[in-house]
Amino acid sequence: MASLPAAESIKESLKETLLGSEAPEGVSSESRARFLHYASLEEEGQLFMSLDDFVNAIAPPDEDYHKIERVQYGLLFSVADSRRRGKLSMSDFHAYENLISKPDADYEAPFRLFDIDGNGLVDINELKKIIEAHQGPETLPFDWNSEWANLYIGSAKNRHAMTYPQFAQMMRGLVGERIRQAFKAYDTDNDGYIDAVSFEKIIRSSSGHKLSDHILDNLPTLCNIGHGSKISYANVRAFTNIMREMDLIDLIVRNATSKSEDGRISRSDFLAEAARITRFVQYTPMEADILFHFAGLNTDSTRLELPSFEKVLDASWQDVENKLESARGAASKVVEKTGGFLHAVLESAHHFALGSLAGAFGAFMVYPIDLVKTRMQNQRSSAVGHRLYDNSIDCFRKIVKNEGFRGLYAGVLPQLIGVAPEKAIKLTVNDLVRTRFTDKKTGHIDFPFEMLAGGTAGFCQVIFTNPLEIVKIRLQVQGELAKRSDAVPKRSAMWIIRNLGIVGLYKGAAACLLRDGPFSAIYFPTYAHLKKDFFGESPQKKLGVLQLLTAGAIAGMPAAYLTTPFDVIKTRLQVEARKGDVTYNGLTDAARKIYRDEGFKAFWKGGPARIVRSSPQFGFTLAAYEVLSNLLPMPGSTEAEAQKAASGKMEPSVGLREATAPLSYLRSRNALKVILDIDNNFGKIRVPEGSSFMGLPFGRPKLPTS
Repeated sequence: MASLPAAESIKESLKETLLGSEAPEGVSSESRARFLHYASLEEEGQLFMSLDDFVNAIAPPDEDYHKIERVQYGLLFSVADSRRRGKLSMSDFHAYENLISKPDADYEAPFRLFDIDGNGLVDINELKKIIEAHQGPETLPFDWNSEWANLYIGSAKNRHAMTYPQFAQMMRGLVGERIRQAFKAYDTDNDGYIDAVSFEKIIRSSSGHKLSDHILDNLPTLCNIGHGSKISYANVRAFTNIMREMDLIDLIVRNATSKSEDGRISRSDFLAEAARITRFVQYTPMEADILFHFAGLNTDSTRLELPSFEKVLDASWQDVENKLESARGAASKVVEKTGGFLHAVLESAHHFALGSLAGAFGAFMVYPIDLVKTRMQNQRSSAVGHRLYDNSIDCFRKIVKNEGFRGLYAGVLPQLIGVAPEKAIKLTVNDLVRTRFTDKKTGHIDFPFEMLAGGTAGFCQVIFTNPLEIVKIRLQVQGELAKRSDAVPKRSAMWIIRNLGIVGLYKGAAACLLRDGPFSAIYFPTYAHLKKDFFGESPQKKLGVLQLLTAGAIAGMPAAYLTTPFDVIKTRLQVEARKGDVTYNGLTDAARKIYRDEGFKAFWKGGPARIVRSSPQFGFTLAAYEVLSNLLPMPGSTEAEAQKAASGKMEPSVGLREATAPLSYLRSRNALKVILDIDNNFGKIRVPEGSSFMGLPFGRPKLPTS
């Protein structure tokens, strides 16, 4: 049966193609296409819409129906079915869509629902019978013989039917009268007070379809506005006034918060802005108190920001955060029981991917400086070997001259491939160890543990760093021998790896450990304290990319320079010795021979280049890592949800905003809101399938469960 509308649509299209067609006068192509898509009844070669088809056409299943149930849209079928046939032709459907597009459709559609005879009048007796047929056990008492009702429809002896303008005006004030009568019924002592439970029942029954979940969940707290535990009629009237003026209050709040330096406003700020914007509307002190009471629940501040008012002003607001928290809690239990290991693996993979991208970016940005540093560190003194370069600048100039600009990036590919696991391990291990020793309540970590976290990260990365370094260094150095007669042929990275073997790839590992461990132990604590103590990073203050780059660059200076001696020794051990060069047998032998042949200053060769290279490299890397972590948080993580919430600052979701749903749905929804002002049970009562009352088909639509 689900494919019937589609099949009929295809059949109709084929029929039109072969025989041609003549659309009813005035039917738009959009309305016609929608009718053909949803119509499922066929009689004598003509398509019709059933009640189910109609609801599916005007109420998209992906909209939010937690205020007005989707099944209640079936009430509007009677508006479209003006001939009371229980089915809609294409002309009927188009007439409904034309009606619902009118500026006053919010009131005209309900009027036509109760205008049974279609004579332009609503008979009060018929109206009462229809209302009684829809009443549920919780319906508020309402007296249609009251003084208020008599003013609109005449006294019992002089009743008159209502025209459309009279009906619309009566509906405008109906909710207020329902609340007044209900208050009087619940005020059994006639002292002008009711309890909080009665107040909640009144508001939920009369206005629940128009108020946010936050308001509805906290209705009993209105008793805290005044003294005692009861709610006065003045409180109720002030409350309904605020709820009725939501759109204007939204404008006032927006204006007031935009003028505030900190984006927050007090009760007096609101009243002052209201006086500037409105000409005749004046909010009483009690009304302002009620607005700020509901907006400020769960906070001690008397100054509120724009999002605080969202849960009051936006009727579609739901407590998504608590629902997410509940979902997270339930998901956490499932993860703990069944998927803890998998979740940890996915989280590690996420950190690894971000660290890889950040590390590759940082390495590429400073690679030419790294190449110059390596060439300078490998250069022996004139007494030992041929002196190629006078200084780092001379080295850079000669590389470009002899090897071209591409020579500055000799060996960059294995560097970028290897830097992925290297930087990912360093950043991930540092985060993990810091988290382990950070006080969960205060967020404080002692300085020795900061150094331990950094040092551990540095030591762990050596498993990837050393093979990467030795291949990179040999690729970087062989370019300077290209024009020498005794130069060996250029080797590829794979040739070097095969030639060295597993053991050879870890030559100089001790020096690498002594370089990378202290480097990270100095770097990470310095970086963290620069962000916090110098730039003032806090949960309330996020640093910009420039600040992160600066902090990273400054932190890299002492870390890079103080570990230069171990970097020199590592370079000498890992480079392929040329004819006539001194050879070294391990870390201590290299240190002894360098000192003997070249002096203490030789241990600091390339130190400035390391600062120029390592400082910005780690600045770029960590800045990129933090930026990527913010842009691409782990799906489902707190950061991911925070990112969604933060995106709301770009386009606030408070109050007035353009809806994206089809206009026919929005107009139909607004018309239903007016109908539900009479009784919010309208359309919910289940009656025998196909039965009718006063010409209204009250059969409940069979809507898709999905």
